[in-house]
Amino acid sequence: MDRVEAIAARLWPGRAARMEQLSGGIASWNVLVTLDGGDRFVLRLGGPETHLLGIDRAVEHEATLAAAAVGVGPPVEAYVEDEQCLVTRFLEGTPVDADTMREPATIRRIAAALHAFHNGPPLPARFSSFDVSEEYRSTAFARGAEMPAAYVWARQIARRIQAVRGVTAERPCHNDLLPANFIDDGSRVRIVDWEYAGMGDVFFDLANLSVNNGFGEAEHEALLLAYRGAVREPDLRALQLMRFMSDFREAMWGVVQAVVSPIPFDFRAYADEHFARLARTSESPEFVRALEG
Repeated sequence: MDRVEAIAARLWPGRAARMEQLSGGIASWNVLVTLDGGDRFVLRLGGPETHLLGIDRAVEHEATLAAAAVGVGPPVEAYVEDEQCLVTRFLEGTPVDADTMREPATIRRIAAALHAFHNGPPLPARFSSFDVSEEYRSTAFARGAEMPAAYVWARQIARRIQAVRGVTAERPCHNDLLPANFIDDGSRVRIVDWEYAGMGDVFFDLANLSVNNGFGEAEHEALLLAYRGAVREPDLRALQLMRFMSDFREAMWGVVQAVVSPIPFDFRAYADEHFARLARTSESPEFVRALEG
């Protein structure tokens, strides 16, 4: 905590501060700072070598500012550039669990939040799940990693998906929509942890939300109705295809982490889990139809 205490002393000189490490986060760690008087902030610091995961802390800062500007993200208090430390106001509320995420009312609120961000200020970085997966492979190879047996097949499918999707308009996207990244304050749902944000395909965001929260046909229709105003067959196909890419990207993230992260976590098992899940996705009739165009 010495590093956090030093940053707090710089930001709030002369004020007493209580530190509490928050749960969650593998590529970053978050510390709740409570100042005398009751003000509460979150100090967010990156782990070692997280740039190898495609994380740029300056871009994360810009994305969090953009999210705050449209009422989706936490208000930004400061960015300590030399420490690559983002400081935001603490959001009162509770994380949204996966069961609640699948409720129609929650889907409508989340769709509204994503729509606002997707149509908000542009970001100074790009995010392509196709490119990121390739970059992760190169990073892992450079450090002596062996690719899982499923990699070659998954890469071939990814190339077919890329051809079917073609050129898509790039919009600001979050790209890491896990349940723990949603905070419900009772009146609205806000989104935190913008470290993978960039200009990209909104259907990756929607599919990432879907696959990370166990969405099925009913949830897909509710999501598209709330987000697009109608349920269209091309949009349903795009969701199916990008669900595969969400898991491919996550699987390759695990492959990289297995060779670069000092955290005592079974990243290879994590990668295998996502390779298994994308295989199940590929076997669904909906995905087969979407891939065949």
